[in-house]
Amino acid sequence: MRHAVRLSAERMREGAGGPFGAVIVKDGKVIAEGWNKVTSSNDPTAHAEVVAIRDACKKLGTFSLEGCEIYASCEPCPMCLAAIYWARIDRIYFGNTREEAAAIGFDDEFLYREIPKPIEERSIQTKHLAMPEAKAVFAEWRSKPDKIEY
Repeated sequence: MRHAVRLSAERMREGAGGPFGAVIVKDGKVIAEGWNKVTSSNDPTAHAEVVAIRDACKKLGTFSLEGCEIYASCEPCPMCLAAIYWARIDRIYFGNTREEAAAIGFDDEFLYREIPKPIEERSIQTKHLAMPEAKAVFAEWRSKPDKIEY
């Protein structure tokens, strides 16, 4: 956890982005690290946890981080939490809470409230456009003999 917090402070001071850091650990060893790069890379998805997940997957040559733990300087936002679940990370440890993040201007509560709403009630207008071509791609995937399930 100290490593994640140290990254959050160092990279924030360097101007990389917000005050967030994360490390991924496997078998007691840090295998990847990440820090917030949103403003320095012009990438709204470049949160510390996502950056660390990308680094870990690249280093391990896999899309599954089963057997790993993530240490984040702050409670993961909904996007990062979803990425952690998709990566199959075993455990999450975090320092600051989402309430503490909100107190300094990083308020994820809007997203936590938005996600469970019915599509038609969400703030971003969303419309389902059913297309036979899209269904055909899914049907092809279903029967693809050499697919890699994830």
